Amino acid sequence: MNDVIQLKIEGMTCGSCVGRVEKQLKQVKGVESVNVNLAVETASIQGSAKLEALVSAVESAGYHVQTTNRIYSVSGMTCSSCAGRVENALLKLPQVLKAGVNLATEQVSISLIAELQESKVATTLDDAGYKLLSPNKPTDAKTSGNHHKTPFYHADWFDALAASVLSLPLALPMFGMLLGKEWMLPALWQWLLATPVQFYFGARFYRAAWGALKAGTGNMDLLVAIGTSSAYALSLYLWWAHSGHSGSPHLYFESSSVVLSLVLIGKYLEHKAKRRTTDALRALENLKPTTATVWRDDDWRQVTASTVQSGERVQIKPGERVAVDGEVLSGQSQLDEALISGESLPVSKKIGDAVTGGSINLDGVLEIKASSVGAESTLAKIITLVEEAQGAKAPVQALVDKVSAVFVPVVMVLALLTLVSWGMFNGNWQQAILNAVAVLVIACPCALGLATPAAIMAGTGTAARFGILIKDASALEQATAIDMVVFDKTGTLTEGKPSLSQTTALIGNEQELIQLAVSLQQHSEHPLALAIVNKAKDMSISALDVSDFHVMAGLGIKAKLDDATLFLGSSHMMKDLGLKLPNDAVQTKGASTSWLARQKGDKTELLGLFCFTDKLKTNALSAVKQLKQQGIKVAMLTGDSQASADDVAQQLQLDQYQAQVMPADKSTFIKQAQQQGLQVAMVGDGINDAPALAQADLGIAMATGTEVAVSAAAITLMRGEPNLVASALLISKLTYRKIKQNLFWAFIFNSVGIPLAAFGFLSPIIAGAAMACSSLFVISNALLLQRWKAKE
Repeated sequence: MNDVIQLKIEGMTCGSCVGRVEKQLKQVKGVESVNVNLAVETASIQGSAKLEALVSAVESAGYHVQTTNRIYSVSGMTCSSCAGRVENALLKLPQVLKAGVNLATEQVSISLIAELQESKVATTLDDAGYKLLSPNKPTDAKTSGNHHKTPFYHADWFDALAASVLSLPLALPMFGMLLGKEWMLPALWQWLLATPVQFYFGARFYRAAWGALKAGTGNMDLLVAIGTSSAYALSLYLWWAHSGHSGSPHLYFESSSVVLSLVLIGKYLEHKAKRRTTDALRALENLKPTTATVWRDDDWRQVTASTVQSGERVQIKPGERVAVDGEVLSGQSQLDEALISGESLPVSKKIGDAVTGGSINLDGVLEIKASSVGAESTLAKIITLVEEAQGAKAPVQALVDKVSAVFVPVVMVLALLTLVSWGMFNGNWQQAILNAVAVLVIACPCALGLATPAAIMAGTGTAARFGILIKDASALEQATAIDMVVFDKTGTLTEGKPSLSQTTALIGNEQELIQLAVSLQQHSEHPLALAIVNKAKDMSISALDVSDFHVMAGLGIKAKLDDATLFLGSSHMMKDLGLKLPNDAVQTKGASTSWLARQKGDKTELLGLFCFTDKLKTNALSAVKQLKQQGIKVAMLTGDSQASADDVAQQLQLDQYQAQVMPADKSTFIKQAQQQGLQVAMVGDGINDAPALAQADLGIAMATGTEVAVSAAAITLMRGEPNLVASALLISKLTYRKIKQNLFWAFIFNSVGIPLAAFGFLSPIIAGAAMACSSLFVISNALLLQRWKAKE
């Protein structure tokens, strides 16, 4: 009997919603029956349909399947074959929608459609030959309070060191032969040294190999276990066969022991190197304050930071980390936000300013009102974004997964062919075994599995240090193909803090004009509105009460005052009202303009003009130059006046620009550019930029803007500096280049190494050293990304 799958569905509001969802689900192949319950917002599906198809059907009906994400640490994974097996095992669970393994961090992230007990995950992994360590992130041994209590023989380095010490006397005779010396130990001593290396320090390979065999697959451990065991068994046979004869036989205990020692050394160094790829994430984790000073029960109390509630008053003393996101209620100080935003200089904070949890208070005492706490804080969101990016797979990884799935069986067949070929055609079965062992040992797929995640982790971690958050690995690939970057103007290329530079009253006087304008704009948060409000405050002008306030998207606003309707907006709005605009009214070069009109009965008249100027950001010009140096065209879209757009475009030497663009027209412009064959990146910070960010091949949002824009973008810039756009594209390109380099070298190691071993040109020891070096090479190559620095 088929299992019943339950989906938690968001967005259903009525019976018609239920009918639409049921209709879509019934069309999925393998569905036998569907029951949608509106009260509990669930759909129960019986049949053999695939989970992905069911989720896709719900989404095609216009609804969303609720999922939860979990990250688990898994021990026992050694290569890309292991990663594939862990993913496949978890995907067989009915609650699991997606599963992705990051071999570099030895973690698996799963997306669930229903609750799943941790014990079930542990059992599933155990059946596949692996062990569940813990949910979320593993404890860092270096920061653990119990680290000093760990016995030395349990330390990461002990197995590699001890195996190497025991193997050294076995390897020295090889160097003696080069000097014409006979340093070979008696067979008994060779056996005594090799046996603990093989079965005690090499036990991990046997355990993992047995787990793979039980699961009906192969992995790197199986190759090492079979290869070294073959060399060890051949030595035992030759020792036994030579018993009763004079002299010492030539044994191969050194091959098995030295290969195991080299693999253990490689694994230890690989582990050390992999830890460096997560340095940025650990640095962010360490920013989380553990305690906070909160005003409770009429006194300042020291509490756990995670218990702080939104709205509470928090005190930050000099030298302390800001416990939560909030707004300054009293005090003035300088904050170091370097590890959060990438800003190297301290930022001044005063009453009314927003502060970010995790930043360091350098001098004064601050009292803040907590706003975002826990998972909603800026730091928590940054950590989540970096974790998701580092755990994501690049599209090219799909090829690696396919190769890994058949890699070990193919290598086993090649090793068997090598053994049979050398034994039958050459008659030297000893050499045949050694060549087959070399094939098994050099063909470790570790480098293949580490190539992509190591580069992604190093690249996204380095980008995060400079305030560039890359949400997913596909953004890295997309960034390599960008031909055009389209900027929004206000708040992106300009400071977004326009000032009122010209007020021209066509009817009445300036004071009356400003009073009418501030009456319309008194509750607006638009930058132009704030400029009018500030001007009215400076002139001590109070606002009048208006009614029927209405925003006309992309045009302006209107409201009723007494028996008249007031309109404040763009030239387009005025022309729609049938008004003729004076050509000589605008006297400020490059200004954004807003016109004020009044409609009373059948009469519509133009009352006056407001001109606003907004300064370019200091690094806007260098941002455009850096992009052009990368061979990328730069365009600008703005809803401001043509004169304002002309002025900015001339200063920045833009390739293309359009003024007086409606919000919907921004995505149309991008679509037209895409139809011309261009790959387009959109940079914005406002709600009206969200459709364009979603339409673009790559969306880049300023975190200083709205939440909607940030959520629609694949890359988020923690500082509102346009030159970070060029840096984001560059680090993305460099990271993707490292992925391709790593994959190339990983394939080359195996493509060249396996034939050389099969034809007898590599001894098992050389093969073992080459295998260990291949993993270290791809990680070291990825770590070069940590030397990258963003241009100012």
